Amino acid sequence: MEAIAATARWTAAVRARESQRQDRLFDDPLAAALAGEEGFARLDAEPEVARENPFIVIRTRFFDDWARRVTASGLRQVVLVAAGMDTRAFRLPWPPGTILWELDRSHVLELKQSLLDEVKALPGCDRRPVNVDLASSGWPVQLRDAGFDMASPSAWLAEGFFQYLEAEDVERVLAAIAPLAVPGSRFGLDLLSQDFLQHEWMQPYLRELERQGTPWRFGTNSPESLLAAHGWRATVTEPGSEGAHFGRWPWPVLPREQPGWPRSFLIDSVRE
Repeated sequence: MEAIAATARWTAAVRARESQRQDRLFDDPLAAALAGEEGFARLDAEPEVARENPFIVIRTRFFDDWARRVTASGLRQVVLVAAGMDTRAFRLPWPPGTILWELDRSHVLELKQSLLDEVKALPGCDRRPVNVDLASSGWPVQLRDAGFDMASPSAWLAEGFFQYLEAEDVERVLAAIAPLAVPGSRFGLDLLSQDFLQHEWMQPYLRELERQGTPWRFGTNSPESLLAAHGWRATVTEPGSEGAHFGRWPWPVLPREQPGWPRSFLIDSVRE
């Protein structure tokens, strides 16, 4: 199986396991079907410290809450960048008139659709999968051809995506999104710090990701500056801090001014 699709199924397995908990942070009834045996096998092969890391479930809940807020504010166009096995089109309560585009490569979208068809899943909004190569320059045209209105504000979500890209590809994707997002649009995303990729504690895990064919390449210690260069005003939250704890984060949150520590950033940004 292609490596990124396998990672998407692993993420679905994490959501499925969370959904079985009495104290679950969300309920994803489709996650187990999308994970399949492959996703659960990959999850169970992880070291215990990785399996018990709450980051994925905290990130999922954080952006679930974000999606509810931005659509409650009136946005009706939602774009999932590198959607993978995301099930928000099916499990969140979308306001009437919401259109949700899922951007990803054809083999991921086709696999996902076949699994959804098996369980007869029905979306709660106007869901529009769009086969794109986000590394190419043509995908914004494909999105517009699928009905995206550049004149109306939109909400963009790129979850678990940018760490897999080279720095120049991150800039290319951000530059492609910018003209599509009018003022008042929102952009939710997560990023790693550059210190995360360089810290000695992270090296065994990063080597394992490379062995699996899904290396993490990009990080920045200044997500605010990265997004500001493309017209976004970012509010950055770290897991474990207010709004991203949910009673699950077991470690202290060190001040941003303290350099050298591996960090993950959960970001809500507004188009200016």
